[in-house]
Amino acid sequence: MSRPPLPPFDSETARLKVRLAEDAWNSQDLEKIAQAYTSDSKWRNRSEFITGREEIVSFLIRKWEGEQDYRLIKELWAFRENRIAVRFAYEWQDGMGHWFRSHGNENWEFDDNGLMRYRMASINNQSILVTDRLFHWTGNRRPDEHPGLSELGL
Repeated sequence: MSRPPLPPFDSETARLKVRLAEDAWNSQDLEKIAQAYTSDSKWRNRSEFITGREEIVSFLIRKWEGEQDYRLIKELWAFRENRIAVRFAYEWQDGMGHWFRSHGNENWEFDDNGLMRYRMASINNQSILVTDRLFHWTGNRRPDEHPGLSELGL
């Protein structure tokens, strides 16, 4: 299985890889997301360690049960050969209607087929008021004209 764009990355292909990942996560299509990772992919997400697609799907089910109205923006930070560093923020509300913006960084490593084999994520949550929300779009893809993190001052 192949998941273009493939490494080694240049500026254009690294940005595209980041946008495709953002689109997939915003879709919340579990199987589509899981297929972007190697079958034995290793993750560190905050303090949780995850291995393989089955655990990825289980993790995402738990994640989105608690993080409702999820909207994510990713931005390329750096790249080299088969690695990409990303910064991101996402907004969500919990089951009690409290809003949050989560900020983080991810380090990604890809195999030759463009599948992610390592994902290391560090994430912090910030409580926000509904009036502080910045990620306003409908549907499961951020529109091209919606500002990114830098344009939003994040």
